[in-house]
Amino acid sequence: DFTEVDQLFFEQIRASAENNETIAEAARANNFANFAAYLNRVLDELFIARMEGNEEIFSRVMTDTEFRSAAHEHLASEIFQRVRKTQVAE
Repeated sequence: DFTEVDQLFFEQIRASAENNETIAEAARANNFANFAAYLNRVLDELFIARMEGNEEIFSRVMTDTEFRSAAHEHLASEIFQRVRKTQVAE
């Protein structure tokens, strides 16, 4: 079973793949089995690129006070709203 954090990671991978023209073209040009085989060959590259992307955003959050402030405002709002929404649903 995948956790919510796992799902978010996979959503990032999916979005990166969809925006990669080579991968998108492979999806359009092949049946599912052939596309899945192709994706298996490039999946490590997608994982590595996502890891590097996360390192970049981590560095920016830690060094750019304006960006950190914007991230803080966004996260505070999102977390507050989602937790309260979950609380109401229970």
